[in-house]
Amino acid sequence: MTPPPGWYPDPSTPGTERWWDGSAWTEHRRAPAAPTVPVGYQPAEPQPGFATTVMQPVPAGGGSGGNRAKTVAICAAGAVLVASIVTGVVVLQGDDGDPQGSTAPTTSAVADPSPTTSSPAPETSAPDEDPDTIVDQLNGITLPVPTGWEKAENTVGDELTLQTPDTYDCPGDPGLCRQGKITSSTATGTDERSPEKLAKKDIKDAVDAAYDEDSIGREPFGGMTGHQQVKAGTVAVGGRSGYFVRWRVHTEKGPGGYVQSLAFPSSTGSEAMVIVRFTIDAAKGAPPLSDIDKVIKGIRPVGDSETGGGVGNSVEPAP
Repeated sequence: MTPPPGWYPDPSTPGTERWWDGSAWTEHRRAPAAPTVPVGYQPAEPQPGFATTVMQPVPAGGGSGGNRAKTVAICAAGAVLVASIVTGVVVLQGDDGDPQGSTAPTTSAVADPSPTTSSPAPETSAPDEDPDTIVDQLNGITLPVPTGWEKAENTVGDELTLQTPDTYDCPGDPGLCRQGKITSSTATGTDERSPEKLAKKDIKDAVDAAYDEDSIGREPFGGMTGHQQVKAGTVAVGGRSGYFVRWRVHTEKGPGGYVQSLAFPSSTGSEAMVIVRFTIDAAKGAPPLSDIDKVIKGIRPVGDSETGGGVGNSVEPAP
C-alpha cells in the first residue's frame, strides 16, 4: 500500500527527512524531528533474547560472570547496529539518484494513521420518482399515468412512453401488440407553429405507425383499410393553447382502434412544438377513451401542480 503524505527518512540523503506527497518524493527536506510516540501507540510484546535480557550485577572481585554480562550487552548492541546498516543499504539500493524516482517509503516506517474501524459512509439515493406521473424534461411537462397504465422502460429516440402492461399476439404479422400507448416528443423536421396545422398533419403519420406498417416493415394488423375523424378541436394543455385530432381506424385484421394527435407549444426554452400521440384499441378489455381526456387535463409544466388543461375537449368534430 502507498504510504500517506508525510516526512520520512530520505533514501538518497541519510540523516535527513524528505516530504512524500503520497505518490512521489518532493524536493522538501529537513533535519530529523525529535522522535514522538504516535497517538494510540501500543508497545510490542517483549521478545526473548532482547528486551527480556537482564543484566546481572558484577560480583565483587570481577570474575567470569561480569565478562559474560559485558559480552551479552555488546552482542545485543552489535545486532541492532547490523540491522540498521542492512536496512539502510536496502533502501539506498532503491535510489537511482532521481528525486522523483526514489524508492517510496514503506508503510512499516510509520504508524497507520487510519483508524482500525470506521463508520460506513451514509448511503445516498435519488429522490423517489413519482409513480403517478412521467416527466418529459426536454419539453418541460409532466403527464399523469392513468390507472392500468405503466411507464415504458425502453423507448425509441427521445419519445417518452406510457403503455398498457399486458401484450397479445398481433393478428397480422408475428409480434406482440398492446392495447394502449401514449408518446410525448418534440416536433422535428418542421417550422410549423400552428397547433391546428401540426396536429392535422401528424395524425396520418400517427395512424400509420400505430395500425398500418411499423418501423421494421411489418403489418401487425394486416394494414389499414379505412378511417374516420370522430373528434377535433382546440384544447388548453398545461396553460397553453393546443389542438387535437382523433381518428377511428379500421384494419384488415383485428378490431382496429382510435388514434389521436395533440399539438401544443412547450412551456420551456424556445417553446418548441410538442406532439403527444394516443393509441387505444377498439377491443374488449382496452382502456376507456376517457383516459385520453384525463391525460390531457393532467398535463402540467414541470414544477407546476396547478396549471391544468382540458378546456375544449367537448368541442364537436370539425366539419
